[in-house]
Amino acid sequence: MKESVYKNYEELPLFLNAEAVAKVLGVAPSKAYELMHEADFPTLKIGNRMVVLKERFIAWVQRHTERGIQ
Repeated sequence: MKESVYKNYEELPLFLNAEAVAKVLGVAPSKAYELMHEADFPTLKIGNRMVVLKERFIAWVQRHTERGIQ
């Protein structure tokens, strides 16, 4: 697993794209793209672009760490 480049949630941008999600989670960008296509991931589509609002991403991480990331 890669180490996250972010040390806390305050450092995150307002909107995260797949590259930022990958950096936060310490995974490959391809895994972040897969994750962003899952039904329960709070993705916002803007044209062809997919992003996630920082607060919704944090809430998603918290929900998934309570029961274990799948």
